[in-house]
Parts: sequence; C-alpha cells; structure tokens
Amino acid sequence: MVRVVTAGHVNWDVTLRVDALPTPDGEARIRSQQRSGGGSAANVSVALSRMGIPVGLIGSVGTDEHGLLVRRELDAAGVDCTHVLEVTGVETTTKYLIVDEKGEVMVLGNEGANEAVTPEDVDAEYVQQAAHLHLTSQRPDSAAALARAATEAGLTVSFDPGRRLVERNFSQALAYSDIVFLNDHEATTLLDEDLEHPSSELHGRVVVIKHGSNGARVDTTKGAYTHPGFGVESVDTTGAGDAFAAGFITMLLDSADYEQALEFANACGALASMTPGARTAPTRERVEAFLDEQF
Repeated sequence: MVRVVTAGHVNWDVTLRVDALPTPDGEARIRSQQRSGGGSAANVSVALSRMGIPVGLIGSVGTDEHGLLVRRELDAAGVDCTHVLEVTGVETTTKYLIVDEKGEVMVLGNEGANEAVTPEDVDAEYVQQAAHLHLTSQRPDSAAALARAATEAGLTVSFDPGRRLVERNFSQALAYSDIVFLNDHEATTLLDEDLEHPSSELHGRVVVIKHGSNGARVDTTKGAYTHPGFGVESVDTTGAGDAFAAGFITMLLDSADYEQALEFANACGALASMTPGARTAPTRERVEAFLDEQF
C-alpha cells in the first residue's frame, strides 16, 4: 500500500549543459549532455521513495523506447507504476533542458503522451488508500477529479501547478488543495489578492512560495514562516523544486511543524541543485546530515 500518490507529467529528459543560454539568433556551446527520466510528478515520486515513503505514480507514457526506459527507472527507484498509462502510437513526452554554468534552466518540449490521463481514467480507490495526494501540472479536469476523490476520503492534497499556471484554469483543483507550491513568478500570476482576503483564490490554504537560492516562505492560517535557504554552489536547478516539495511533504506526513518542513525542504532543494540532472533528490539521511553540518 502506498502512502503518497503523485499525479502529473512523466517525461524523458535530455539535459544539455551549455556555456551560456543562447540569445535570439545566437549560439551556445554544448559542454555535456545527459538523458534520463523526468517530469515533476515522476521526480517527486522518486524523491519521496528516497525518503523512505511508499509512493505511487499516476501519469502516462508512450509505448516507445523512451517510455520503456522511464518505467524501468521508476521501477528501480521503488515507485509503484501500476497506474502509469501506456499510450499506443504516441511518443513519450520529451523535454530538452538547457542549463547554463550558473545552473539556470531553459526548457523546450513536445506534448507527447503526457496528458492522456482523463477524469474517466482516475481510479478513486487507488488514490483513497493513500494518506496524501500530490498534484503537478496536468489536465485541469483530471487534476480536479483526483483532488475531489482524495478530499472525499479525507486525504490531504498538495498542488504544484508549475509553469503553465497562467495558461490553464486550475481553480477546481486549487479549491480542493490544502497546500499549494508556487515559485515567485507563479505567485505573482496567481496572488492578485492578499492571502487573508476572503476573495483570494488561496484564502485559508497553506501557500509555499519558493524563492530559489534565496529560500522560501510558507503562509498558514496560524502565521507565516520564512527560511533564507543555504549558501550552496548551484550546478543545475532542474528538479530542485520537486525535491523541495518531496521534502516538505515528508516532514508534514509525520508532524504539522511547517517551520521544520520549510527548513528540511530548503535543504532538499539545495542538495538537489548541487548535482546535474532532474533526479538528484537526496535521501533523508543525507538531508539530516547536511542540516547537522549547518550548526
């Protein structure tokens, strides 16, 4: 039985490390390249598994070679993939991640098989046997169906809508969410009202705003907490936000200490950014050792 279900994108990533992000009509030199599984839902599921959390994944891949490799990686990481759909005749979604020497990322991608999970595909019983549901970017109607099933069974729900927030109407999924993860840009897009204002879409919810290397902030109904982050040398920020979310969820599964969860999540994100690739989330033991080193 899984303790957390993650749902959303499952990708094949091609990471190109370059000397600089190219300008329009410009050119950059590729210093190295790496190929591996990616996608926020898949990344968070692997990160949770490394934390010792039994986790299952809901998403979709093609029946091509990349889909086979993605599933093989997830199986090896201990992720339950029984609810990852295989879509015939459609290629697995591929993302090209262009990373400069400072660890900043530019993303190119195709649609592929990523959003084949429809509301009709949602297995409510599979979701409801868990303790927590974590949603990432996906079809808004599917996200809403998953969140509704979880809420009706008394699960807690977190949602990290990602870069496409401005393009999509996630209001129904947000209405069922207990915790919402945003970066600075997404927060600017969504938070046109003060969180405590009754008309705010996120009023009454826990909102975690990630500031990258500058740490993060969590707003709760009982107060706000901030953490300045850790002064590490970032190599690649790909997947750091997913590692952050996994760390935050891990802490909250055992306690309601948001301040401790914020510190732990920041440590997860910092450690993930110190290694190239999207699947670099640390183990719980590594995070605890890192935090001990800070004091």
